[in-house]
Amino acid sequence: MHTATAETVQPCPDCGAEVRGDTRFPVWCAACDWNVDPQPPKEKRGRLARARHAQAQRHGERLLAELGAGGDLRARRDSAAVLAVAVALVVHALTLVLTAGGLWFLVGGWGGWGMVPGLFLLALGWSLRPRFGRLPENTPVLRRADAPELFALVDEIARVAGTRGVDAIAVDGEINASVEGYGVRGRRLLTLGLPLWEVLTPQQRIALLGHEMGHYVNGDTGHGLVVWTAGRSLSTWYYYFLPIDDPSGLDRIVNLLYIPPRLIVRGLMTLLSGLTLRAARRAEYLADRVGARAGSTEAALGLLDRLLISDSAAVTLQREVNLSALKAPRGRAAADALADGLWDRLAADLASVPEHERARLRRVAVLRGHSVDDSHPPTHLRHACLLIGEPLPAAVVSDPERELRISGELADVRAKVARRIIRDGS
Repeated sequence: MHTATAETVQPCPDCGAEVRGDTRFPVWCAACDWNVDPQPPKEKRGRLARARHAQAQRHGERLLAELGAGGDLRARRDSAAVLAVAVALVVHALTLVLTAGGLWFLVGGWGGWGMVPGLFLLALGWSLRPRFGRLPENTPVLRRADAPELFALVDEIARVAGTRGVDAIAVDGEINASVEGYGVRGRRLLTLGLPLWEVLTPQQRIALLGHEMGHYVNGDTGHGLVVWTAGRSLSTWYYYFLPIDDPSGLDRIVNLLYIPPRLIVRGLMTLLSGLTLRAARRAEYLADRVGARAGSTEAALGLLDRLLISDSAAVTLQREVNLSALKAPRGRAAADALADGLWDRLAADLASVPEHERARLRRVAVLRGHSVDDSHPPTHLRHACLLIGEPLPAAVVSDPERELRISGELADVRAKVARRIIRDGS
């Protein structure tokens, strides 16, 4: 089911040029940029987030300028990375000191009041301990036996990247993809968001997998185990020192006492973020290049264009959820019927986005500094980075028969995720 569309033609109110549009999207003028960004997003970031965003933008521009001037973006451990690890070790050392102090009080005061601070410090140390990642509990997870062809494709792309494949693949309803570690042994988890996967061409999927595998060889200090777990510990500290809502008289005193440690923790979080930000941006550029090497420069650029129209995918999914809610009285069978064709309708909707809307979104991306998140360079800078140098051919070429086999392996999880989106909206 598609939204009804109609082409419109009108003169630009600013420059008079002919403006052609589509009733589904904003009408704008390519000649003078009239109405190119009719609804700029409201600034909702706090000071810390705004500072990080601005710093991230500067790092992205500098790195691109270095690359354009023949600079070397290869992964390396610089002074910022070393200092980030040192800060992280200090955070972990504090956790160790709390734990050791708790044991000392507990043993020394056994049977008496000394056990109270001992138990408190042990509980605090336990809550701040480095936590290893886990497999998601409510998301379908595939092992090699479940999807041998998909894992074989990931292995082939990983060899192009210069690393090994993954141990598990989770499939969810996000318009995204990611890699992370889990377990004490540092196993690898690839998470594929079906709303993104389903709207990509086979070659763009290879570029996507190449990008994700590239994260294992790009030297991103912020995602290393020592720094990443320290960041989680600092977030826990910050949560502990948040001011008490609707404070009473005593609570107001506690809130005042919380201010100094909260500022210290926030300072450490800002320091750690700043030390790892340049490496994170470099890592994304490098991952894009691995994606281009695996799937071709053309496919990597197409992947970025798909990310730019991800809002359209979100609108389509929300429309499907709303339609399901209207049909709710007809029972679960009606919802399941909608879920059956969800991915085909999503792919068709995004394929129908006209070129003039894609061009508008590219210009808006430049104006807003659009990025997936603050760890990613702005999308238009990633696009420019891929265009530096000669276009790369695909090292891994799509095989229609393999695509069919992979589609068969994903059939069950495609249905499960579609039903979850239709029924629960997530």
